[in-house]
Amino acid sequence: MLRMIVHGLTIDPASNSPILILKDPESDLTLPIWIGLLEATAIASELEKVSFSRPMTHDLMRSLLETAGYSVARVEVTDLKDNTFYALIHLSGPGGELTVDSRPSDAIALALRTEAPVFVSREVLARSSSESSNEGEEAEKKYKDMLESMDPDDFGKYKM
Repeated sequence: MLRMIVHGLTIDPASNSPILILKDPESDLTLPIWIGLLEATAIASELEKVSFSRPMTHDLMRSLLETAGYSVARVEVTDLKDNTFYALIHLSGPGGELTVDSRPSDAIALALRTEAPVFVSREVLARSSSESSNEGEEAEKKYKDMLESMDPDDFGKYKM
């Protein structure tokens, strides 16, 4: 497992879908994960420390866990199958260690709220790289060019 940070959010210009960018703080290695608009909003609101008058879903999850005496030990992006990422939330509390299946976007939104570390399986990183090369050299070049040409300001107010 490789510890990564939430580097920011951006928009895929081809599909207008939000992309969550995870980055290895020790290198230039990044993992883009296409996510839904609602999940992107949940992540962006936490990155910007926006507070709402009523708890949002991930805030409610954090409160429920805290009330039950649990903390988020870490989240892990564990698998990639058919262009779908999978994640686990590892909890620690009075009942011991628990592991909960999750979408990566939800796991990361919760991790940001609880300041839990985010890890990505090295197999997922390899498979992600492999799947993008299976889509053709031209698509991979377009994606790499897009990421390399991005300036930190391209992430707008969501950069970290």
